Amino acid sequence: MQSYLEDIIARGDGLFEGFFEWLALQYDEVSGGFYYARSSREGEAFTPDIESTAQALNIIECCGAGSLLSAERRARIVRFFQAKQDPVTGFFYDADPRMRRDDVMVGRALGYSLGALGKLGAAPLHPLPGHRNMAPEYCDSPEVYAEWLRSVSLVNSWRGCDRLCNSAPHLMQMTAEQRQPFLREALSYFASMQDPETGLWGEGAPYVQISGTFKLLTFYNRFHVPLPRTTEIYRSLRHALRNERAVDMCYIRNPISLLSSMRMELPMKALAEITEITLHNMAQLKREDGGFSREIDHSPPAPNVAQVKPGEYYPDMPAAVPLGMGEVEGDMNAGTQAILIRYSLRELGGLPERHLPYAEAELLPLWADAKRIGE
Repeated sequence: MQSYLEDIIARGDGLFEGFFEWLALQYDEVSGGFYYARSSREGEAFTPDIESTAQALNIIECCGAGSLLSAERRARIVRFFQAKQDPVTGFFYDADPRMRRDDVMVGRALGYSLGALGKLGAAPLHPLPGHRNMAPEYCDSPEVYAEWLRSVSLVNSWRGCDRLCNSAPHLMQMTAEQRQPFLREALSYFASMQDPETGLWGEGAPYVQISGTFKLLTFYNRFHVPLPRTTEIYRSLRHALRNERAVDMCYIRNPISLLSSMRMELPMKALAEITEITLHNMAQLKREDGGFSREIDHSPPAPNVAQVKPGEYYPDMPAAVPLGMGEVEGDMNAGTQAILIRYSLRELGGLPERHLPYAEAELLPLWADAKRIGE
């Protein structure tokens, strides 16, 4: 049965043909960053952004292709992130001023930038926000933090839980002793809000709730706390996979990431079904340019507001921060998720690590200074 699972995933690997060529063409030699989509590169209004650059780096590292990044290319990427740090606040910002007013984007940019610099053996040029009292007001005390947690609407689980887990990077800036009472408040509140029957958090359609639960998973993982009610979550995942339409790459990736994190012993028959459904859904988002779209109809121009779909509602949404034109095209947000799905499926099935065969063949001709993997 395991060989059958290997065959399913091997067939799915064909979806990545052309993907690394698409990825290479998103790189900007001048800034050292990566664009979000082809339309971003072609449009004068857009520049390489923090999330896309960090995601591209994650893709390359995940696929065992890190050696394809020359020393000069790595240095350019380091300079890209270092140049994004505001010396006054310590945060990392993209060029669009609207990004600074989206607390989720700012928190993600901080985490992405520090992660990328760490991978490249580099560090920020300026002190971080937590070292200069620039953290959000909810970090003033555990009581203020608890009040803030309860103020976050979960009418759309995905967006609400994203806001909740976005506090984690700020808690990480504290010492372990300072952090502990804040962490107690968060875990106590999360426990009180989890649905005991479904294991999910918040409101919305099944995939919206699953995506919110995935967001909270990142909080639990950050602090090495087990996710509660995994059996109930698993039942909810299986029901959604079988009965709901996955119109967003996040709806495909989030169930798989949850399953990987829960580390449950799953029957091989169930794994095969989950894998087949997942790869079928991924295929619907593959594009002619070689990439994957975040959404089934197109690539969302502003992924920071793409969690709330037409007909859905969330209070006080931030202004859209466009990264592309929203065409039927691949985008970096979807690309990084597609890669994570593929590797997570192998891990779930207990299969040995096997890298995609396309990375070297497609990147080498486009990056003249790249060396073959292993050289």
